[in-house]
Amino acid sequence: MSKHTLSVLVENKPGVLARIAGLFSRRGFNIDSLAVGPTEHDEVSRMTIVVNVEDSPLEQVTKQLNKLIEVIKVVELDAAASVNRELLMVKVRADVDTRGQVLDAVQLFRAKVVDVAPDAVTIEATGNTDKLGDLLRVLEPFGIRELVQSGTIAIGRGPRSISERSLRPVPVPKPPAAAH
Repeated sequence: MSKHTLSVLVENKPGVLARIAGLFSRRGFNIDSLAVGPTEHDEVSRMTIVVNVEDSPLEQVTKQLNKLIEVIKVVELDAAASVNRELLMVKVRADVDTRGQVLDAVQLFRAKVVDVAPDAVTIEATGNTDKLGDLLRVLEPFGIRELVQSGTIAIGRGPRSISERSLRPVPVPKPPAAAH
């Protein structure tokens, strides 16, 4: 078993998320992470799905995904050729005695404080799963009061886009025809 990140372009219509989640469920796959949001085109949404499966069953699922009418494109993103991020918001106990240590941890992980209360701070951090896990381990001794974490979002590295619409060839002017 290994983790695979799928980037799926779908029509922005009601019920598409349920149909795709149902496809994974019928196959007995647990989705580790699922994030859906708009793209540069209003009529298209992008789903980032992280699933832990063997390679051959994943191929079957991607073929079935491609058969769904609302699915425009399915791409498996290689970890080395993509950028993956998650968003974490965590409320941590931080009284007068510990607030400085908590703020040091925030700086160390390039996170930011988004809310302050007399005995707690709410921290926002973005990064890969490992970075966010490390941050939580550092904050845990102070007391985590509440935590919310988004699913993974991912995008391929380099200039090409999944829709291949963003790079259009620039027309090269033809030299003038020679006169006879």
